Amino acid sequence: VQLQASGGGLVQAGASLRLSCIASGRTDIMGWFRQAPGKDREFVAANSWGGGNTRYADSVKGRFTISRDYAKNTVYLQMNSLKPEDTAIYYCATRTRRIIVQYLGVADSYDSWGQGTKVTVSS
Repeated sequence: VQLQASGGGLVQAGASLRLSCIASGRTDIMGWFRQAPGKDREFVAANSWGGGNTRYADSVKGRFTISRDYAKNTVYLQMNSLKPEDTAIYYCATRTRRIIVQYLGVADSYDSWGQGTKVTVSS
């Protein structure tokens, strides 16, 4: 499965952005990770087909929402109340087979990765 992410940009703190990621085929799990300069890649959000299993990083709970358009094989990340610490390259990832919710936040659980889209939040 190939992934194409888009929607990043430069915004001020408190603003919103919506990231999109289109998959070339149907997948069960779709998620978002991010990597800030000088830091390791970290989990942001993910959900399974049908939304039965959804998980968020504590740092984004209440501000970010993951959603999917199943007809378009697309996952979205609505990011509200952005903070400078949200600045990072955001990567979408997918896994074709179902996995228990405890592993949604583990990067090694995913089979394919997109190229990343850069989000910069100024203070």
